[in-house]
Amino acid sequence: MEAIHELEPIIILLLAGILAVTLMKPLKMSPIVGYLLAGILIGPDGFAIIEESKTTHLLAELGVVFLLFDIGLHFSLGHIWDARREILGLGPIQVLFCTLALAGFPLAFSFDPVLAFIIGAALALSSTAVVAQVLAGYNQNSCPIGSGAMAVLIFQDICAIFLLILADSFGGDNSSLLHIMGAAALKALGAFLVTIVIGKYFSTPILKGVSSLKNEEIFTASALLIVLAMAAFTGLIGLSLTLGAFLAGMMISETPYRHFIQTEIKPFRGLLVSFFFITIGMSLNANTLFHSWWQIVLVVVILIFIKTLFIYLAALTLKSSNKTSMQLGFLLSQGSEFAFVVFSLPHINKLLGEGLSAVLISAVALSMALTSPLAKWGYHFAERIESKKQKLQPKMIAESETEEGKVIVISMGDIGRCVCDGLEAHGISYKAIEIDHDRFTQANRDGYPVVFGDATDLRLMDAIEMSQANLLVITEPRFDLVDDIAPVAQKKYPNLVRFAAIENDQQRDQLESYGIKSVKDRSFPKGLDLASAVLKTLKIDERKLTNWMQRQQSRALENRVDLEKMNAPFLKESFFDGEAQQ
Repeated sequence: MEAIHELEPIIILLLAGILAVTLMKPLKMSPIVGYLLAGILIGPDGFAIIEESKTTHLLAELGVVFLLFDIGLHFSLGHIWDARREILGLGPIQVLFCTLALAGFPLAFSFDPVLAFIIGAALALSSTAVVAQVLAGYNQNSCPIGSGAMAVLIFQDICAIFLLILADSFGGDNSSLLHIMGAAALKALGAFLVTIVIGKYFSTPILKGVSSLKNEEIFTASALLIVLAMAAFTGLIGLSLTLGAFLAGMMISETPYRHFIQTEIKPFRGLLVSFFFITIGMSLNANTLFHSWWQIVLVVVILIFIKTLFIYLAALTLKSSNKTSMQLGFLLSQGSEFAFVVFSLPHINKLLGEGLSAVLISAVALSMALTSPLAKWGYHFAERIESKKQKLQPKMIAESETEEGKVIVISMGDIGRCVCDGLEAHGISYKAIEIDHDRFTQANRDGYPVVFGDATDLRLMDAIEMSQANLLVITEPRFDLVDDIAPVAQKKYPNLVRFAAIENDQQRDQLESYGIKSVKDRSFPKGLDLASAVLKTLKIDERKLTNWMQRQQSRALENRVDLEKMNAPFLKESFFDGEAQQ
């Protein structure tokens, strides 16, 4: 009978999670919102179907552990170093602006300054899971909008680790807080160095030995052991379990087995994270929420307004376009799952009070639910503002931006986008031309500097100042286009280096007769070979280029795995994949 009693909360949580995903999917809302609502309904202040117990608390803690482990898997040190310009640019400015602005409200109500900072910092973070889901839905993972958003989210995830250390150390006694934080920082640094050493010298050989057994069950068990052992290690030295899980993810991210382990661990992560959100919902008082609805709405409005405004200003500070800055502001305006972790910590919850804690958690959840419509509205709002500055004409758009493109890219299909991503990643200015209206609209929405028009139109060449460019890239093997462009370009712009994508060797001779360098693209993702050739011509450092290509391949592989799962008949409706993709 005792065993049955212990199983009851697990069965109830599973059933609640399945129903939450099932009901949220037709509404096109994040399952996180469904989990919170399910928790409210089944919790002590709802229908009292389940009570908080050691079992529910353990499952919730494991959910956070696996969430941090999954985030750690995306934190290859080489990746962070290669993308340092993006991560250490927009990210810090956004976090600083938003933290100070949001911390001002609790300070105005005489909150402890450290507690006010914790509240502001927790609210300044955005949801990696929800934003990644929106970007994947619009296929914006590698475009300028997606790259900018993910750079901010990577920096936020780093900040979240230190915020959790601060929140864990804070107990209302500021006199000893500095000492506690210093000790915690030293321990965290020691754990970080141990992780680097283990990851560099031991992880790959150990995992290689396990993989040689050719037994998926043993490999999965080994991955689980690494996660839980690292979590236990940091717990033993007085730090949080979540820091250990994050470090375990970082350790494995440096190995060639990262993708396999991520795939194997994902069902556990999705299941346990759903338990965490449901238990958060169980801690919320339905009566308090009902009577405080106007406070929740007010907090959501303030949160979205402040974050949209300051992210927009931060992006403008780094010379992003007005349209891209505005879209980033709306896309990242929601709260983060880390806010749930911080506000649910016992001592933080006690200092905030049950009512305020419930209001903040509910406001964050509501802001996450609004992410998709806000992202759509942000795009249309930015489009309207841009249209007032520049009227689109059916055949040609004269470019009004002051920055001149050094590279001209013709056609924004998959290959063209890949080339533009490479130029963007290495800080090379460019302009793209697209005659297909649907592709032009999509590329424009995704943040690429693209003009609508016919590349063979000499007026358009003058409008985009092709004489200032030093390289022309034709990304589609269209010989009608080449026949029209090549003679004019060769005569009018003799110093212009020209590249073109080809599908077979027979097309090479025809292009070379026009003085065009041809590239047969066999890469994954599509366009990587052409992008590499263009970047080598522009004398990009070989190491930087190799690192960028590896990042593109890694990202494309993750997207393909997720797409295959979404299209699989059984996995498409799987509960384990219901939670938003990281």
